[in-house]
Amino acid sequence: MNAETPQLVISRVFDAPRELVYQAFIDPDHLAAWWGPIGNSLPRDEIEFDVRPGGFQRWTEVNAATPDLRVHVHVDLTDVADGELLEGVMHVSGRLQEGIEPFETRLRVEFHDESDGRTRLEIRQWLPEHLTQPSEEGWRQAFTKLDAALANLQVLAADH
Repeated sequence: MNAETPQLVISRVFDAPRELVYQAFIDPDHLAAWWGPIGNSLPRDEIEFDVRPGGFQRWTEVNAATPDLRVHVHVDLTDVADGELLEGVMHVSGRLQEGIEPFETRLRVEFHDESDGRTRLEIRQWLPEHLTQPSEEGWRQAFTKLDAALANLQVLAADH
């Protein structure tokens, strides 16, 4: 892992307020609604969070087409700024798809206010180079699910 330059940099604007996008990352119920590529899910009873510097986020991702593929994700959080930043080291292990060995990646997720109540998400990952493209595709698919989850959360909030 090159410590200086992230291999993956993604910037994406979501049509939702920053606090809601941040909650999508730190609330286990919200994360379960959108994390992972399309077709993957997170069993709610296998998600455990302690979101603070020195804390962690743990979950298991299950592939619907191949349920014996169970990816275990454990993030050791090094820096947390409420509503603004999540940073840590993500350890990925378990029964992974063919050709992918367990790995770790430094991950930095920043949340920025945009105009009209929108949020710009900045993601940086320091990955083994051969995982850059699959990771980018995984984020792209997860963001499709996150768009829908954020829209649903805003409808629920408007109803209350």
